[in-house]
Amino acid sequence: MTVKAVWFDLDDTLLWDERSVREALQAAARLAAERTGADPEALVSAVERETQALYESYETYPFTQMIGINRFEALWARFEDTEHPMFAKLRDIAPAYRNEAWTRALRAVGADDPGLGAELAARFMEERRRRPYLFGDALSTLDQLRPRYRLLLLTNGSPSLQREKLAGVPMLASYFDHIVISGAFGEGKPSPRLFRHAMELHGVTAEETVMVGDRLTTDILGAGSVGMRSAWVNRRGVPREGTIVPTWEIRSLSELPALLERA
Repeated sequence: MTVKAVWFDLDDTLLWDERSVREALQAAARLAAERTGADPEALVSAVERETQALYESYETYPFTQMIGINRFEALWARFEDTEHPMFAKLRDIAPAYRNEAWTRALRAVGADDPGLGAELAARFMEERRRRPYLFGDALSTLDQLRPRYRLLLLTNGSPSLQREKLAGVPMLASYFDHIVISGAFGEGKPSPRLFRHAMELHGVTAEETVMVGDRLTTDILGAGSVGMRSAWVNRRGVPREGTIVPTWEIRSLSELPALLERA
C-alpha cells in the first residue's frame, strides 16, 4: 500500500541526544579534574555506573521504564508534568538523585566531596541544556518528505522535557502534524495502545504509515505490533541481534525519500 504518513522518533533519530549527554558529562568531569586532579574519563565511567544503580533503586523506576525516561534524562529533567502522580515523585526525587550520583562517582575516583558533587550536578544540567544537537541529515530529509507525506513525531519521555528539547531546536516541531509524547498518554513505545492512539489522532492506518527510529526494542517492535512498516536508523552499522526485524535498515535519514518512493 502507498505510504501516506511517516512517523519519527526524536532522541538519537532526529536529535543527537547521545552526543549532548556525552559532552555534558565530559564538561562536568573536567571541572572536577580541575578541583581534585581526578581523571575525567574515570569520573565519567563512574557516573555511568552510579546512575544506573541509583536510578534502578527508586520506586519510580518501573514507571520510567514504561514511559521511556532514562537515567541521564533524570539528571537534568525538571519533571514539571501533571499527567501522572509518578511525575510528582520524580520531581521530588530528582535533586537528591543528581547530587548523590555525582557524589558517589567522585568517591569512586578518590574524591569524597558532597559539596562538589552538588556543583557537578548543577554543571551537568547547565551543560546539557546548552547542547541541543540535530543530526546533519534531519532537516534536509524532513524538507524533502514534508510536501509528500503527513508527518508525526512519536517520542518517549517526560512531556516537559521532550518539549524543552524541541524548544532547543525551534524549527523542528513545525514539520509535524502532531507530536505525541508517551508521558502525556500514559504508556511508552513499544505499547500497541500508544501506536493505535497515534494512528487515530493522525487519521491513518498502520498499512499507510512507516515508523522511523533508532531503537529496535521501542520504535521497531512497537510498529511491528500493529502491523506497521518500519525503518531502523542504524547509523553505526551495529549487527542486529534478537528477533525484532525492521522492514528496512538505513544508515542515514537521507536514504528515506528514495526508500519511501519504492515502498
